[in-house]
Amino acid sequence: MEVILGKSAGFCYGVRMAVEGAKKELEKIKEKDKESNKTLYCLGEIVHNKQVINELKEKGLVFIDNIEESTGETIIRAHGIEKEIYEIAKNRNIELKDFTCPNVLKIHKIAEEYAKKGYYIFLVGSKNHPENIGTLSFCGNNVTVIENEEDVQEALDKFKESKINKLLIIIQTTYSVERFKTIEDIIRKDLEQYDEQNDKEIELTIKNTICHATELRQKETEEIAKEVDYMVIIGGKNSSNTKKLHEIGSTYCENCVCIETVEELDLNEIKKYKKVGVMAGASTPKEIIDKVVNTLK
Repeated sequence: MEVILGKSAGFCYGVRMAVEGAKKELEKIKEKDKESNKTLYCLGEIVHNKQVINELKEKGLVFIDNIEESTGETIIRAHGIEKEIYEIAKNRNIELKDFTCPNVLKIHKIAEEYAKKGYYIFLVGSKNHPENIGTLSFCGNNVTVIENEEDVQEALDKFKESKINKLLIIIQTTYSVERFKTIEDIIRKDLEQYDEQNDKEIELTIKNTICHATELRQKETEEIAKEVDYMVIIGGKNSSNTKKLHEIGSTYCENCVCIETVEELDLNEIKKYKKVGVMAGASTPKEIIDKVVNTLK
């Protein structure tokens, strides 16, 4: 059996920074405060991977859902947080260790800048994803989230009703590249018709904030899936970028599965195939990927 592993599989820069940063902070506490029972908190799941979460819990990291639950040093996860949480932490004298992915911080900056300039904002991505919940808090009042193609017309209607003539589009860092292209085309065509019919020119600004690593991983998944008989996607069940990889893999390979660990592999089924592809989401540790690849080989 030939096993093809994607070169871009596994931790992206932002995830690596957050996970390694958390481990270093835990080590500092272990070395300096052996007798103090000091607690290190993390607001929300640091990354969307159950195995990573469990490992950090075992090392002493305490995960909380609300900043009010913290009584000390608190990590901000890779997905980022809402703007107001920074102020709450300051007022409560809570020291924040900010491990927000630089690409997410870039979106926050763009959103805040354009909101102040009076732009209406379309945020393309999942309404309930923690990254977008944080980003929304930087967008001001004139913002609509577009999850998929079906949401576009309602978003355009709200924009037109606002009478604002400046529109900014930003995108969740892990969003599907192909799906965004489709959404962009729909918006452009609609606004062109609107301009002609109303003798009005809308100022459209698109900031492609999809992470380069995401784009590369999605493209490589497509290429591998076209080449193999069976495709394995490794990643957390609640990971947005992993779900998108599975969608892409399933589109181009009839036999595509999504697993979290090697124990989920159906080895009797896989033995039927000669060429197997492997790709992993941005929050999947190298150890898990290596176990899957070695088992397949």
